[in-house]
Amino acid sequence: QVHLVESGGGLVHAGGSLRLSCAASGRVLRINEMGWHRQAPGKERELVAFMKDGGETNYADSVKGRFAISIDNAKNTGYLQMNTLNPEDTAVYMCNAEVSTTQAAGETWYGWGQGTQVTVSQ
Repeated sequence: QVHLVESGGGLVHAGGSLRLSCAASGRVLRINEMGWHRQAPGKERELVAFMKDGGETNYADSVKGRFAISIDNAKNTGYLQMNTLNPEDTAVYMCNAEVSTTQAAGETWYGWGQGTQVTVSQ
């Protein structure tokens, strides 16, 4: 019904930047809210950034001032701009979203993408 696909991950040197994308496809009317999470090897998954319906954002303390979340509903895509990356940011990054669908009035879908690897070298 709805699918989320992340892209934009890769290998970057410390101090560099990446922009991750989370594209929603299928019966998408609009993305209501979106979260970006990450999981590093041997660590628990953590919420990195979240945007509520209406635009309010929240960030993990470790990324405040460096990361920025946004949603472009004209493109059915959410983004995570990551600046001043450091090796501690190395992880698989996953998006999740609540989407209003075109299936029926008032229907919403909630799900996850498959993740994209971000590796930050010294």
